Amino acid sequence: MSEQSSSLMNSVTPCSECQAGHMHRQYIAYYTWLGDELITVPDFPAWVCDICGRCEYDENALTRLTLLLSPNAGKNLSSNLRLRKRENVKSKLQRPSQPE
Repeated sequence: MSEQSSSLMNSVTPCSECQAGHMHRQYIAYYTWLGDELITVPDFPAWVCDICGRCEYDENALTRLTLLLSPNAGKNLSSNLRLRKRENVKSKLQRPSQPE
């Protein structure tokens, strides 16, 4: 881990809610609904205010989690693209002929 990224993780920012507290990095449980199922992620990185308790989840971690939970996760997208290209080629070959 670089010096800059470790200092970013340990930095403290003012709270946007109460303006009196400071946001500290902590690891808390994250809850979200995926369809009709509740998904929980323990030890999820977040920023928590030491005065009012406001919680803001880490944006980078949310982005990674969203990619993992997406319906296309683990699917080979290149094969889908090849199928679409083949369908386009077939549709071009089957053009109606023009009347003479």
